[in-house]
Amino acid sequence: MIKEIILNDQVILVSQYEESNINGFTQISIEFKVTSNEYHDITTLLYEGEFDVIVPESNLEFRGRIVEYSTSVTNLYESEQVGIFKLVLLEKKE
Repeated sequence: MIKEIILNDQVILVSQYEESNINGFTQISIEFKVTSNEYHDITTLLYEGEFDVIVPESNLEFRGRIVEYSTSVTNLYESEQVGIFKLVLLEKKE
């Protein structure tokens, strides 16, 4: 099982990972936990929308963009909170 991905040099530990091929382009779906301490950094990263995606365990690298995004918690600014983020990234057409 894939345990981490890297988005623009930021390591993200994943709890779920699925990889598929959509019309010749790689798509990955991930789920990961975000604590209140990580919230600002992760959301700032995700607002970029496009990423250099690296999946070290499968030697996968591509330029991707967010096609789906959701979170279980809308306010992680309160301490001791943990949210589950779901993200689907699709390889970007050049």
